[in-house]
Amino acid sequence: MPVRPSLEGSSFDADLRDRHLIYDYAAQDEQGNPESWRYEMWFQNEDRINYAIHGGPMAGRINFQTAEYQCIRAGELWQCNWLEETGTICSLVYDIPKKRITTMLGFSKGHWEQAKEAHGDKRNAEDLNRWRGLARIGIQTDRVMLSAQADILEDFRGSGNLKPVDNSLPTM
Repeated sequence: MPVRPSLEGSSFDADLRDRHLIYDYAAQDEQGNPESWRYEMWFQNEDRINYAIHGGPMAGRINFQTAEYQCIRAGELWQCNWLEETGTICSLVYDIPKKRITTMLGFSKGHWEQAKEAHGDKRNAEDLNRWRGLARIGIQTDRVMLSAQADILEDFRGSGNLKPVDNSLPTM
């Protein structure tokens, strides 16, 4: 049975609610040349994250998900975790004063090996069904683990260019 950390009495509202971050991972292309992977994350509310990927192999992916938030140090460090329809496990730590994102991703075999198939928008039924099919490729131990850090370029409140998500929409 999952245990959800209580956000009651936490600094969630001040630290994360409605916060929108745009950040770049310093990465390398297949030839080893430097490139930036741009991500956009909106901590819409205590139940949802909403994001778009603009750079790197997952560019063109727009998603929202039920998220689990955990305060590590109020006003400074928060962790956000979620599971995607592709079977990918995501864990993000937001360092507020250092303006830094640290992530650990456990890509499913299907998501990693067929990255282009993971592009699209979850609101499109065809994209969502294709993503669910990626989760059925391989077994749990076929995961590709990726740890990375990103520098935050923009930090503001509100949806920006992301579409708000009704909490009644189904997620994992």
